Amino acid sequence: MFNKKHSKPLNRIDTLIGEGTSIDGDLSFSGGMRIDGQVVGNVIALQDKPATLVLSERARITGEVRVTHLVVNGTISGPVIASEYLELQSKAKVAGDVHYKTLEIHLGAIVEGRLIHNGDTAVAQEKVVALKVSVGE
Repeated sequence: MFNKKHSKPLNRIDTLIGEGTSIDGDLSFSGGMRIDGQVVGNVIALQDKPATLVLSERARITGEVRVTHLVVNGTISGPVIASEYLELQSKAKVAGDVHYKTLEIHLGAIVEGRLIHNGDTAVAQEKVVALKVSVGE
């Protein structure tokens, strides 16, 4: 229980989308990104690259969010997939299903959707299902 190792969130911000900035379209990134503005589109980390996304209380995303580490204090309308760590701070509001491995929720955070844990058991179940499919063919 105490020996589990999780990848650490990045402590640096490589990209900033400032307050008053509005982006219409999908974003893909690696490293650390902070959003204070609005994004209408998907925000997705590059595959196999560590990525941390921080949303301030003024941030708004309408679309899918798929990252390694996510800290939310703003609003997301769409599904959220945090493959390692998700922190929902007190002003966070998510309208959509939330997939996470490790979750921290502060008092006042709102989730309008399902909370779905993606732990080691989910991976094990996927392997069993894949094994049954290949044996049956």
